[in-house]
Amino acid sequence: MALQRLSRPKGGEKADELVGILVAELLNASVLTHKLHLKVSGTGSYAQHIALNEFYDAIKDGADSLAEQYQGHKMIILDTDKALMDSYILTSVDDCLDYLEKLYNLISEVQSMMTCSSIINEMDTLKSTINTAKYKLNFLN
Repeated sequence: MALQRLSRPKGGEKADELVGILVAELLNASVLTHKLHLKVSGTGSYAQHIALNEFYDAIKDGADSLAEQYQGHKMIILDTDKALMDSYILTSVDDCLDYLEKLYNLISEVQSMMTCSSIINEMDTLKSTINTAKYKLNFLN
């Protein structure tokens, strides 16, 4: 299942909804990568195991931070019940690398709609977390 592309807010759709969807997907990413972390095996699996562990911890914390900052900035409570890839399963590190690239692009897309510098910076930190994980999963095995 492919990650759906988000559209810019129009009509009844608001940036708040898109941030809620992004936070839900970041939390989903933590679960997906945690599951993969538990089943990697073979050559390079220890490095992958550690890289995935670092990622799922960091991305969960990053999702929490983004949600709290956004909610504080906008003085709203986000709806985080709509992850885009609820049924997505990562069966390999290659699947994970593809998923991380899509997640990075999703963050960039939502980030382009933001005007608050602290929210933009938080999203940059999330993208840095993804880049670090991609590097470790791709080159440190």
